[in-house]
Amino acid sequence: MHIDISKLIVEWISKGGSAVLFLVLFACGLGLPLPEDIPLITAGFLIYEGKLNFALAAFSAWCGIIGGDCMLYLLGRKFGHDVSKIPFIGRHVDRKRMARVERWFERWGVWVVAIGRLFAGVRGAMVVVAGATRFTFVKFLIADGLAAIVSGGLFLFLGYKFAANRHRLWHLLHKIKGGMLIGLIALVVLIVVYVLWRKYRAPHAGEPEDHGASPDSPPSPSLRPPGTGATAE
Repeated sequence: MHIDISKLIVEWISKGGSAVLFLVLFACGLGLPLPEDIPLITAGFLIYEGKLNFALAAFSAWCGIIGGDCMLYLLGRKFGHDVSKIPFIGRHVDRKRMARVERWFERWGVWVVAIGRLFAGVRGAMVVVAGATRFTFVKFLIADGLAAIVSGGLFLFLGYKFAANRHRLWHLLHKIKGGMLIGLIALVVLIVVYVLWRKYRAPHAGEPEDHGASPDSPPSPSLRPPGTGATAE
């Protein structure tokens, strides 16, 4: 099934280029029954063949992913849990998933956005709940955008790297059903966040504390040279 869909997506993106890549990924975010990995890996194939420009394809893919998520966020903000009644979208965003994601938000906050979008089973519910609970849009956009760079970049890389063995790659992805690959993506996200956190912390770790002593203030009595005690009145 994946091979048949991939051939169709290859035909669409080959003819329409990055604009079609954007539209397909945007529609995926709104409930199109197509995993994001298929158009992203397909774009990687076409980049390898010189049919797509890497920078333009990567930017279009990111905008499509984030555009779909932002639209779903706004729908969640407007309709709340009733968004599950909207045709097409309600197919993959039901109340049961939304209730589960709400509990995650209460416990983990912004991390639900960063990690949740990497899992197809909860991605849509995560975005809707973020909007329905009035989760800060800026925080949502930053976390979702960074996660999209990691996941989208990885799938583009896989498509580019294994373009010569694409049938084997499709078979492998279908066989593992995305589980191991998603786990790898989540691990990469955590590693990137940890490295950035350590990089931010490093310059501040060895800085001595400044107690506010003025360079012109006299030394304390314990530090004065012998014989220079205070003059008796």
